[in-house]
Amino acid sequence: MVQKVHADADAALAGLLFDGMTVMAGGFGLCGIPENLIAAMRLAGVRDLTVVSNNCGIDGFGLGILLESGQIKKMISSYVGENKLFEKLYLSGELELEFNPQGTLAERIRAGGAGIPAFFTKTGVGTLVSEGKEIRNFDGDDYVMERGLVADLSIIKAWKGDHEGNLIYRKTARNFNPMMATAGKACVVEVEHLVEPGQLDPDHIHTPGIYVDRIIAGARFEKRIERVTTRPRDTAPAKDAV
Repeated sequence: MVQKVHADADAALAGLLFDGMTVMAGGFGLCGIPENLIAAMRLAGVRDLTVVSNNCGIDGFGLGILLESGQIKKMISSYVGENKLFEKLYLSGELELEFNPQGTLAERIRAGGAGIPAFFTKTGVGTLVSEGKEIRNFDGDDYVMERGLVADLSIIKAWKGDHEGNLIYRKTARNFNPMMATAGKACVVEVEHLVEPGQLDPDHIHTPGIYVDRIIAGARFEKRIERVTTRPRDTAPAKDAV
């Protein structure tokens, strides 16, 4: 039996990292990001990375720490709005960016994991998104061709997993993580709860263990909020009902 469980993030990434590699990093904003694996990648010092992720974390956290250390060469993303350093590096020409509509990015990853090299979509036709890409007409409508995405490594976050790599995600974390797990040549996962085989209800498993190569129980999770938005508390006494 293949031993998938590793002691920590450093051990789980050992032998998989190299300069110039392409990495898929799961999560949506700061929800469901593999923060322990990202921190280990920073300490490993691997450079010239192409990173496929919905966004690039925030300044000082998530993938943002790889930007700060100059380890990322190119981002393939759909949202950059919460990271000032991302904006600065892109505008100065220090960071390459392949910008995608969010649904297109998700489908490119899913297609890569399914062995589909390309597909056609209406999204982006007639915009900058379609420049330099093949346009084909189907049933009277134009579609732009998008390539599927694969990576040398996928780093994933799940809520619960077993020793065989079967995974369950919670809520918003079940966005890019499941499809990225299928699209990496190697897949390393961190979970909040690591359990024995047979303790997960098969009907609740989102990612089968066949896609997972290595798994760890995350050392700690900060679970930060990107932008805290609140409203003033109403301290006035409630009016009597009429």
